Amino acid sequence: MLRLVARRLLWSVPLVLAAAAVSFIAVGLLPGDAARSLLGQNATEEQLQQARHQLGLDLPLWEQYWHWLTNALQGDLGTSLISRTPVVDELNSRIGASLSLIIGATLLAAVVGIALGVRGARRGRIGRLVDTVSVIGLAVPDFWLGLILVVVFAVELQLFPPNGYVDPLEDPIGWASSLVLPVITLAVPAVAIIAKQTRDAVATALDRPFVRTLRAAGISDRSILFRHALRNAAIPILTVVGLVFVGALSGTVAVEFIFAIPGLGSTAVQATAAHDFPLIQGVVVYFTLIVIVVNLAVDLAYGYFNPRVRLT
Repeated sequence: MLRLVARRLLWSVPLVLAAAAVSFIAVGLLPGDAARSLLGQNATEEQLQQARHQLGLDLPLWEQYWHWLTNALQGDLGTSLISRTPVVDELNSRIGASLSLIIGATLLAAVVGIALGVRGARRGRIGRLVDTVSVIGLAVPDFWLGLILVVVFAVELQLFPPNGYVDPLEDPIGWASSLVLPVITLAVPAVAIIAKQTRDAVATALDRPFVRTLRAAGISDRSILFRHALRNAAIPILTVVGLVFVGALSGTVAVEFIFAIPGLGSTAVQATAAHDFPLIQGVVVYFTLIVIVVNLAVDLAYGYFNPRVRLT
């Protein structure tokens, strides 16, 4: 298992560097000018040139990336071109909101999706219902669902706040209340994916020969389902839960915008619009590190459910 962890961590280094390089090049090719975003539309060309020189934007793209990379390796992701605050400080103040949203949505989707999938694994009408719910859940756009939830539960029923984010250290109840609608919005498509995968994986496990042997030995169906079939189906379920977590990173962009949550997704949109290189790079690094941690956690879970993975 230690070899597995070490190998994954070793591979994470080139992954972070590659993601940062690709994003830097992509942003550099986008139309826009950070100096104009900073000074406004009425700035003269001389003022723009002076601002570009001060910000280092007049250097070749490879040289800008090299300066950024050498500082990043020392833990300095630079300073936001627009807000003039350290990127690390700005992102650290926002990552809590994004992680609260993503972790909450993933947990909700996993609990509900696995419950639906297990219930529908025996086929019949429940199995067909799970398939139908999966199709509908995947077809519902996040932004549309979010707006509907706001209108119904925030405006009409006034059960939850329509937008905003509350610090859990200041008001835990307010924090939980502010996350209900965005978490449900982000979790609905994920519930459909996990339910379908769980149903198929558990149904396949129940059709294997060892299940017939257990039934012949007098083991109850409930015990077979939860102690044996579900454990054998854990690997594909864990895989799709990990993919759901990673996919939620991109889903936060729309959800954070709808509910005015100050997270990494909304920061990425604002930074891209302002052509804020350091802030965009910081978001990419944070997202990449989150993906690495999630993949490592999934690999460790593989080792728990499948001992053969520990020997690889």
